[in-house]
Amino acid sequence: MRANTAQIPSTATADSEREIYSKITWRLLPFLFVCYIFAFLDRVNIGFAALQMKQDLNFSDAAYGLGAGLFFVGYFLFEVPSNLLLVKIGAKKTLARIMICWGLISASFAFVQTPLQFYIARFLLGAFEAGFFPGIVLYLTYWYPTARRGRVIGAFMAAIPVAGVIGGPLSGWIMSSMHGHTGWSGWQWMFLIEGIPSVILGLLVLVVLTNRPAEAKWLDSREKKLIEINIDASMQGAHHEHSFGKALKDSKIYVLGLVYCGLAIGFYALSFWMPTLIRSYGVSDPLDIGLLTAIPNIVAILTMIAVSRSSDRTMERRWHTAMCLTIGCVGLFATTMVSENLVLAMIAITVAQACMSATMPVFWTIPTSCLSGSAAAGGIAMINSIGLVGGFASPAIIGWIKTATGSLTSGLYLASASLLAGAILLLIGIPGQVLKQPDSTVSN
Repeated sequence: MRANTAQIPSTATADSEREIYSKITWRLLPFLFVCYIFAFLDRVNIGFAALQMKQDLNFSDAAYGLGAGLFFVGYFLFEVPSNLLLVKIGAKKTLARIMICWGLISASFAFVQTPLQFYIARFLLGAFEAGFFPGIVLYLTYWYPTARRGRVIGAFMAAIPVAGVIGGPLSGWIMSSMHGHTGWSGWQWMFLIEGIPSVILGLLVLVVLTNRPAEAKWLDSREKKLIEINIDASMQGAHHEHSFGKALKDSKIYVLGLVYCGLAIGFYALSFWMPTLIRSYGVSDPLDIGLLTAIPNIVAILTMIAVSRSSDRTMERRWHTAMCLTIGCVGLFATTMVSENLVLAMIAITVAQACMSATMPVFWTIPTSCLSGSAAAGGIAMINSIGLVGGFASPAIIGWIKTATGSLTSGLYLASASLLAGAILLLIGIPGQVLKQPDSTVSN
């Protein structure tokens, strides 16, 4: 049945509608935000561990880069099944299983002693975390219509730079202050301390989250009806497939996957190697390095919010994404040109981090506008899986290059070029008319 404004309950004024979505946001988003902070922190804290771990265990840069990248191999193999399972058994069970398992694996890094153990643990971390991010993106489509998703996904994904703001100084402090305590190195304490909260949050998922609006006891029948109508109305005229099998034949999935791959190469080049990069500018203390990593992440939070709001206000996605990718390319390239000046280097790193971070929430409104149903579940996961091939390639290749040359410069050239290639591919491969959506019933 075609949804229209006449079907909306007469009591749903613009003010009451804003009230309903505010209620949903305050119920779901703070908790999901905290979960993603620890998800991302457990994924990338290996960058700080490398400051001590490589020396303690005699790991080469190539071994470290390969291990960092193997996370994404596990992620790639298990992501689509995990997201399809979410549709069948619900978000609560899926997200609880993911968080408890990844928290335990992350904490177990404290006991790694050999490269093989490191590789296995990173692979398992990726396998167990698989499906978390695309699962949350899918979960949010159950609650928010298209016109609201940019800012909501942007607010959720602001957890990435917040993880940097909190995690950088926290990781640096743990590694500095706990080093040698009870015979453990600082990096071992860091993994143990930062892994435990994910297990606790995983248990809380079963209490805090509701699978779908229809099951939410904290919404009344009028509120549930409004949400359903707005979701249906926002998908009218969307170019989507309802079959996952048919969706896999859609070239847009593969174009978007390659665009995200370009973004991932650049983003994870900076995420995994930022502490090492900052140390190359003459900063040696882990706590000082952690504090410096907070600067680009603070700017990234503000940039993500501003770009997401602009994209929602104009309902334009492609150029917002492409421009952020392009400016991120410039910033990442500039880090290779200012190796003698810490201030200029931090400006370049901040520009790169802010723009790459701002790309993500706007990018993820594109596939949610094109796909729905089982196609959305599998399609979003497939795009993320293809993209995260770049997550594997980036640290592995850069680690190999650094081992061979003693410098990160050539690897950063490659990473910056991948961002520009992603911007060009998006503008060429996804025509603007594909993303044109009808006005939804949402009042902004």
